[in-house]
Amino acid sequence: MRHHLSIGRLAAAFAGMLASVGSALAEQPAKVGLPSCAVSPALSEIGAALDRSAGRIDQGNPLTIVAVGSSSTQGIGASAPFMSYPSRLERELRDRFPAVDIRVLNRGVGGQDVGEELSRLDRDVIAEHPDLVIWQVGTNAVLRRDDLTADEQLIRRGVSLMQEDGIDLVLMDLQYARRVLARPAWGEMERIIREIADSSHVGLFHRFEIMQEWDRTQQLAPAAMIGPDGLHMTDASYGCLAGQLAEALAWNWWSHGKIAKSLRRNPDAVSRLSQPATGPLSTALRPP
Repeated sequence: MRHHLSIGRLAAAFAGMLASVGSALAEQPAKVGLPSCAVSPALSEIGAALDRSAGRIDQGNPLTIVAVGSSSTQGIGASAPFMSYPSRLERELRDRFPAVDIRVLNRGVGGQDVGEELSRLDRDVIAEHPDLVIWQVGTNAVLRRDDLTADEQLIRRGVSLMQEDGIDLVLMDLQYARRVLARPAWGEMERIIREIADSSHVGLFHRFEIMQEWDRTQQLAPAAMIGPDGLHMTDASYGCLAGQLAEALAWNWWSHGKIAKSLRRNPDAVSRLSQPATGPLSTALRPP
């Protein structure tokens, strides 16, 4: 059974389980550390449990991740291919899980739209037999049109295809950039991606809100978050993106894995999952 819990509910579950199964569950994985560009825990939450990839990590088995999308996956705006977010995500995850052979394959193609990405899904994604796919989607649709009805249907089809193959999936939403904000459909696309992730029980990485928070707090200053074209990310923001995504994945794998193991040992703890998170312990259990 897949768990789809908020961080608050995860904290409530841990609060109950720690009381009955001891402090050993509070041990977090090595090298989870502070993100390079910190945001609130709520923005870092992926949501749905990534069971397949969490199992690979837990067993120390090789893990294959495919990053699919358009220019911000390919790495347009970065100074070199190895500065793209998928390349840096691989390094970030290997640092956190040195005993696991982790590959992150970059399958981004600049300028592509949802339909073009869907047409190469079998060849570029499913054929790699990934454990986890990160699908960066929606920006080019917003830049090109206001009616997103067909895009919503295509995204849902892509999600279903990957779920049928048993692949963990995280949707990555729009970048927070001047050219995106100038288009009237950006809010609708954000709503579509959020609703699809929720109804399909797949993960969602809140890139738009995370970048908005970086902009508000000027965390990347004096480096630029968006390049001079008003759209593409920079070495600095790709690095922060990779670090933040690595943190979000590590927390998801650890927290859901711990809950699953604890529930098998402690069936009575299931009822605690519906309790609200209160008190200092729930705060302490949030990801660092």
